[in-house]
Amino acid sequence: MTTAEWSAHHPWWARAALLAAGAVLPFSFAPHDLLPLAVLCLAVLFLLWQNINAREAALRGYCFGLGMFGHGVWWVQVSIHQFGLPLYSFSVTMTVLFVAFMALYPALTGYLVQRLPARSDAVRLLLCMGPLWVLFEWLRGWLLSGFPWLHLGYGQVDGWLAGYAPVFGVHGVSAAVVALAAACVHALQSIGRQRRGALLLLVAVTCGGVGLSQISWTTPEGPREEAALVQGAVPQAVKWRSDFRARTLELYEALSEAHWGREIMLWPETAVPAFPLEISDLLTRLGTRADETGTALLVGMPDGEPRDGRYFNSVVLLNGARQRYAKHHLVPFGEYLPLDGLLRPLLDFLTIPMSSFSAGPERQAPLAQGPFRIGVSICYEDAYASEIRKSLPDANVLVNVSDDAWFGDSIAPHQHLQISRMRALEAGRYLLRATNTGISAIIDARGGIVARSPQFEPHVLIGSFERYAGITPFMFWGHTPLVLMMLGLVLLALRPTMQGLKASAGKAHNWRA
Repeated sequence: MTTAEWSAHHPWWARAALLAAGAVLPFSFAPHDLLPLAVLCLAVLFLLWQNINAREAALRGYCFGLGMFGHGVWWVQVSIHQFGLPLYSFSVTMTVLFVAFMALYPALTGYLVQRLPARSDAVRLLLCMGPLWVLFEWLRGWLLSGFPWLHLGYGQVDGWLAGYAPVFGVHGVSAAVVALAAACVHALQSIGRQRRGALLLLVAVTCGGVGLSQISWTTPEGPREEAALVQGAVPQAVKWRSDFRARTLELYEALSEAHWGREIMLWPETAVPAFPLEISDLLTRLGTRADETGTALLVGMPDGEPRDGRYFNSVVLLNGARQRYAKHHLVPFGEYLPLDGLLRPLLDFLTIPMSSFSAGPERQAPLAQGPFRIGVSICYEDAYASEIRKSLPDANVLVNVSDDAWFGDSIAPHQHLQISRMRALEAGRYLLRATNTGISAIIDARGGIVARSPQFEPHVLIGSFERYAGITPFMFWGHTPLVLMMLGLVLLALRPTMQGLKASAGKAHNWRA
């Protein structure tokens, strides 16, 4: 009896095994970085998706998703507990509901894997399971505002498959992971030529990633320059208190004092917990100092006019005539409330500061200062490659400011840094990342970490970077080629079946005639 046949006769054991495999999968991501586990866990899923009906495949996919998201994004509970209702009964319940919803994606993937009429089990394995996983991963990244966390490709940013990222993006790396998983399962289950073909696929996908990583898609356009990323480590509990504001501003000024004259200085998301009109003298003084020393000073702060109900989560370039980037992709419930008129009375107990931001324009030019054309993203925006694309190829350096204090001492800041590294790799640009409590980092054009800060302590991260020109294939084409490729593979798996249905329809028509 094969493993697939055994699992068909013992569904509860198979579901338990997939719950465990899903829970193991997040160990392939930061901070653990056990890269091969992604292929191994997906191989277990693909193996146990065989020889079963669509309903059972959905149940097994759901169990895998519960393990995957239950372990991989448990940190959601931290922010709900800190800034929602500080009762574990509430924060744990909301986290469980969120995980239960996210698990629907692998459940739907499994349902379609068995529902679509592939012509053979081998074709279903090689041309349906992997492509459908990638398509649902892509769908999860934008549907209902999107939750682009735990995409398989993020865990491979230091691996042999990372070369696919500048060509196909993070989902292209995910496609390579699932191709390796399917090839492993097929190699175990087949003999002779089919096994040799599966092993050849393993080698080809791996060598393709290594080969593509040797290509430099973008080029430096100037000398190496220095950046100072200022990390204040102001506790989230006191950050927005009016009686703590002066201490916060004094801290950032003191940390910055020794680093005027460096080409770029960056303060993190809402480092300044005040509106411009409230601290106009300070901003004028900082802008003058930046102009005198030749430092491009970018400061995270709220901007706009709160009295008319419109204010923005912004990064302001204080040099000369001030320029602003206003965050466009806001976080639901964190920065705005969906269906505000309906839900606001029900959720007034939430204690999230600045939770009614307005969205900035969809298209905003890079911030320009001297030779720098700076493509800015704020916090969660760097989890969306589509947001980074908007500033390219004009931007020659990328900046991200964030406040990962929302997630405490969890795995989330490490995962977020890994996501930032993928964006730098996809774009072929240096990315300067300043956060309130860490992890701040300077990331090179291949996604490597040049320098990183400790967490939860005031720190100024100093490191060199380069301006880059050009554009990678992925930033030019976006996700479209890969999505079409995955759809094409699924249709290829169904082609003989579709032809058979068409022929049957033709015969029925002739019979009626």
